[in-house]
Amino acid sequence: MPPLREFQSVVRVAGPILAVSGIDDAGYNEVVQVLLPDGSIRAGQVLESRKGMAIVMVFGGTRDLDCDITAVRFTGRPLTMPVSKDMLGRIFSGSAEPIDGGGSVVPEKEMEISGYAINPTRREFPEDCIETGISAIDGMNTLVRGQKLPVFSGSGLPHSMLAAQITRQARVRGTDESFAVVFAAMGITHEEARFFIHEFSETGARAHAVLFLNRADDPAIERIITPRLALTAAEYLAFDCGMHVLVVMQDITAYCEALREVSAAREEIPARRGYPGYMYTDLASLYERAGRVKGRPGSITQLPILSMPDDDITHPVPDLTGYITEGQIVLSRELHRKGVYPPIDVLPCLSRLMQGGIGEGRTRSDHANVSSQLYAAYARGRRLAGLVAVIGDEGLTDVDRLYLLFLERFEREFVGQRKDEGRSFDETLDRAWDLLSIFPKVELRRIDPKYIEQYYRGEIG
Repeated sequence: MPPLREFQSVVRVAGPILAVSGIDDAGYNEVVQVLLPDGSIRAGQVLESRKGMAIVMVFGGTRDLDCDITAVRFTGRPLTMPVSKDMLGRIFSGSAEPIDGGGSVVPEKEMEISGYAINPTRREFPEDCIETGISAIDGMNTLVRGQKLPVFSGSGLPHSMLAAQITRQARVRGTDESFAVVFAAMGITHEEARFFIHEFSETGARAHAVLFLNRADDPAIERIITPRLALTAAEYLAFDCGMHVLVVMQDITAYCEALREVSAAREEIPARRGYPGYMYTDLASLYERAGRVKGRPGSITQLPILSMPDDDITHPVPDLTGYITEGQIVLSRELHRKGVYPPIDVLPCLSRLMQGGIGEGRTRSDHANVSSQLYAAYARGRRLAGLVAVIGDEGLTDVDRLYLLFLERFEREFVGQRKDEGRSFDETLDRAWDLLSIFPKVELRRIDPKYIEQYYRGEIG
């Protein structure tokens, strides 16, 4: 254990940041203890070290700090977290303190929360799918084990309900391998916190889940470490315990707001919309902790959820996230107004790794063909609906009317499902064939004839 160094030379306090002079050997990410005049201690971390100065981020905030009588103790070690398989079923605050009434976790080991980069040559290509029970995801944007697939939402859309449903239903298809969920909530209200705790507890999902809850009235600066704590727990469960772990992080936008607060306190030159110029790198340090490692049985799959201010998909947070991750799930306000749940707009959605995780031996041999045909039919139905809104439906052919019928039924029967309904891959694909069978066989141009003969349920040739 390195010796503690204590300084009473705080020269500046700004927001969650304080500057300590007289120290030359502070290490990046070194843990500090801020000793307040009343005897209480707040944790902090070194953000920047220069000759004779250290810039420290205080996780509990800097309220009540007095530069003249506040002491800062440098520990000489990085921020670590005690981990154990006993974390499953537990609920922690955004700073990893137990808030479920249970005692502290008896650690099996200590891990740095910043994580370790996975050697690219040791990464295994994601190929095995995860069944979420949501048809719009499983059927058309399949989540693959080791993938990072974000959900882009808007204010007031039911992304919290969707996140809870996915974490309840998610499983690795066709295997008895151990599966766990790590859920990290950042900047949520007390009502949302109660909702998540109730959903996990009442459905039995809590037994194989670890929850980290950072509430809106908790220090905003705490949101910077919450996802790192969650990912550290996930790495232990995946690579030490051999489990397949799904990490759900909500809301990444709240995390980025905390980054912006720290950047403003450090008086850094802002980039787009005031966010720091290093936000891309910072987000990548979270997202790239997903994956599979050769020779290790476990895996980490990420489902980050972020809200888009003003439903703007070009906002810096979704924009940068889209560059780093392998696709996106987009929630639609229009579908939400129609009463469709989950309101997933499948046209702008994408899962770049889907093709490697579906097909014979994984989901079903007709999966890729059916998905492609659903996209084509829904896109044509949307175009026709827009045309009808302008010029009316007098000039439509019988086939055109079938596409409009498909559009309505697809949104209601395929995308839409109950909040407590989980569908298997077979149920999702069978439902898709029920919808596609309203067309004559000649319209199913994207499906191999052998699958049409096997699954087609219509009467029109």
